[in-house]
Amino acid sequence: MNAHGFALFDSPIGTCGLVWSERGITGLQLPESKAAATRARVQRRWPDAREVTPPPPTIASAIERILALLGGASDDLGNIALDLEAAPDFHRKVYEVARTIAPGQTLTYGEIAKRLGVPHESREVGQALGRNPVAIIVPCHRVLGADGKMGGFSANGGVATKRRMLEIEGAAAVGAGPLFDRLK
Repeated sequence: MNAHGFALFDSPIGTCGLVWSERGITGLQLPESKAAATRARVQRRWPDAREVTPPPPTIASAIERILALLGGASDDLGNIALDLEAAPDFHRKVYEVARTIAPGQTLTYGEIAKRLGVPHESREVGQALGRNPVAIIVPCHRVLGADGKMGGFSANGGVATKRRMLEIEGAAAVGAGPLFDRLK
């Protein structure tokens, strides 16, 4: 995967890990139950990455921006450089659309499929987002099932983590309806 470095950082949702190569960020590991478990998961998923403390300035800046977002700032993280070379082409297209969703806003899997010109492939969009290696930066938590259903979330804590991230971003303030009711 061309990963060469990683750093752990504490966030409002737990200890996360950020993995990078020369071209950009290749992975963001959402929190496991403990920091040691997050570290172990990073090392399993990106075995060629070595922990770097402190991280390089561009990575430290990305971490600061992620922390600001998880602290309630409205930053879409859209200009953070990613290295998604290992991802299939369709997945990269899905991630590109997902990166356009502003903090506090949501789209459905079906809406992303329509934007990609494949309106009957919402399930494939969900599968791509389920394999998203850079959660938060590619905000898969902002993608919902039909009728605003929370759907699944593969991170530790599942849908509760997704709900927490949407609450931090103020998604409940967007308006009424199924999402608003589920976030209460």
